[in-house]
Amino acid sequence: MATDLLNASRVSATGLAAHRTKMNLIAQNLANVETTRTDEGGPYRRQMVIFKGKDIDQFETVLEKKIREEEFFKKHRVANIEIKPIELFKPFKPSSGTGVEVVEIVKSQEDFRLVYNPAHPDADPNTGYVKMPNVDHLTEVADMVVAKRAYEGSVTALSNTKSMILKALEIGKS
Repeated sequence: MATDLLNASRVSATGLAAHRTKMNLIAQNLANVETTRTDEGGPYRRQMVIFKGKDIDQFETVLEKKIREEEFFKKHRVANIEIKPIELFKPFKPSSGTGVEVVEIVKSQEDFRLVYNPAHPDADPNTGYVKMPNVDHLTEVADMVVAKRAYEGSVTALSNTKSMILKALEIGKS
């Protein structure tokens, strides 16, 4: 049981770290919403984080189970009576998931916004349009709310796990 509670703490901690990274990227995107010139050349490109569950390869999804059942039933029909073996109705394999990790930070390939401002130093001399970053305030704020809620969820889970560990220690003393 102690290892289960420690694993739960680790899962929550990985969620905290992953969503902190996402919040930092959102802050960076918002800070560069007007940056028209970067070291790479051109306007700032919105950055996004890609998460991946750690060690969840063994989890059998509902779809995988349904496909396995259908294949079995096709092979074992006898006089229109379906034979359902017991192993098909065992519970799902438990997930060996140990949290989430940041796999990659990618730059958005969306088009830049074009703003007419011929006086801007980065304006196209022929058209007067300036390429502005592909960062949208509303999208960033929405992503920030989602990341904040996920972060709060991980904090709550970690707090509850801590409470369970303390209760277990109290029971152990008795």
